[in-house]
Amino acid sequence: MRNFFDFLIRQYFFFLFLILEIISFILIVQNNYYQRSGFINSTNQISSKILSSINDISQYFSLKDANRKLSEENARLLSESKKFYMKTDSRIFYYSDTLYRQQYEFISAKVVENSINKRNNYLTINKGSIHGITKDMGVITSSGIVGIVREVSQNFSSIISVLNKETKVSVKVKKYGHLGTVNWKGGNYRYGELADVPTHVKIAIGDTIITSGYSTHFPEGIVVGTISDFKVEKGDNFYSIEIKFSTDFNNISYVYVIRNIMKDEIGKLNKNLPDG
Repeated sequence: MRNFFDFLIRQYFFFLFLILEIISFILIVQNNYYQRSGFINSTNQISSKILSSINDISQYFSLKDANRKLSEENARLLSESKKFYMKTDSRIFYYSDTLYRQQYEFISAKVVENSINKRNNYLTINKGSIHGITKDMGVITSSGIVGIVREVSQNFSSIISVLNKETKVSVKVKKYGHLGTVNWKGGNYRYGELADVPTHVKIAIGDTIITSGYSTHFPEGIVVGTISDFKVEKGDNFYSIEIKFSTDFNNISYVYVIRNIMKDEIGKLNKNLPDG
């Protein structure tokens, strides 16, 4: 405390000058209309900028909650979409009074880990078994496919990415309906390979590739990508096709996990079929 008072004594003239300057400034502003008006306008501008900055910061931190709510709402709307219902013949099917029976549900989740620069890439999401997620469920974004659930704990799930040599997705050329298989050969995470499309199909750059619906992972019609290049090797009956994935795997925040309600029924049916 003594040092503090010694400091004040040593700087006496400076503080006296500062106090007199402040008093002078207040007197000038109070007794002169022009200066008072200018001071008020300047103060309002500074206050507005400060409040605007505070509001921008507040909105930034609220985006996380807004994105989560939007993702959950999108999942609900996807689940209710007739696109993901199975059409039945009402003349035979009497279980419910409708031509459509729901086949797919969607569970929203946030990505907490992701990789794109390995040969075999995985994602981790913040939903697990207590949220209804099980192995082998398909995972998509609003842009396209992401991967398939590989492992599940109570609160988290590991997703085997499309950017993985083990992942093969049954697809078709949207324009013609011809089937093929998409996988990733490594390298650029934006591009994959489409195989098994015969050369008599008149494909073109820009053609859309969608899921075929011939697996229990993905419904029919989910966008996979577009044809970016293709060629035919001499003597080959199938195209070598490069596609650009519709999903940007380096920019995934929220995903939708697909629950095929009829998966077990289909599995039991196929299990009883004799081996070919």
